[in-house]
Amino acid sequence: MARIATVERKTKETDIVMTLNLDGTGASSIDTGIGFFDHMLEGFAKHGFFDLDCKITGDLHVDGHHTVEDAGIVLGQAIKQAVGDKKGIRRYGYFILPMDDALALCAVDLCGRPYLNFECEFTVSQVGYLDTELVREFFYAVSYSAGMNLHIKMLSGSNNHHMMEAMFKAFSKALDQAVGMDERITDVLSTKGSL
Repeated sequence: MARIATVERKTKETDIVMTLNLDGTGASSIDTGIGFFDHMLEGFAKHGFFDLDCKITGDLHVDGHHTVEDAGIVLGQAIKQAVGDKKGIRRYGYFILPMDDALALCAVDLCGRPYLNFECEFTVSQVGYLDTELVREFFYAVSYSAGMNLHIKMLSGSNNHHMMEAMFKAFSKALDQAVGMDERITDVLSTKGSL
């Protein structure tokens, strides 16, 4: 069964069409209008082996906030739809990813309950044209729309580009584990019987 979702969201601030394939090859076509954000989403797709098509027209004449936050909302919705009833998935995933000076930890639980713990102190206000404060907003939106526990922690790092990239890649690797199928799990991985 294909685990693919297409989500569209149109408001006065953004117009988004996104398609996510959880069982892809890492192929992507990304156009958010913010070059460095495109780079982060391309890395997310490549390292998680997700196919991701994302086209966003946002009110960038205001700033990048609505574009980045709404992308998180839509990605979270796509993850939730694509993973379906969660039968047979591992549910949990975690990864510690090094990128030169940066070391990022990410842990995911696809439990249906939203929660974000984000521990990172950036030292610049922007990387490229992406405001660093929007990184937390993106992951907050993903976690709440997908209904996942998401913990992201920078264990070390001095270069903000490396820190951000390590974070997105660690998230993709952790999510790839969590959505992965395990033949030992015949229903959902919960003593409650539902997620």
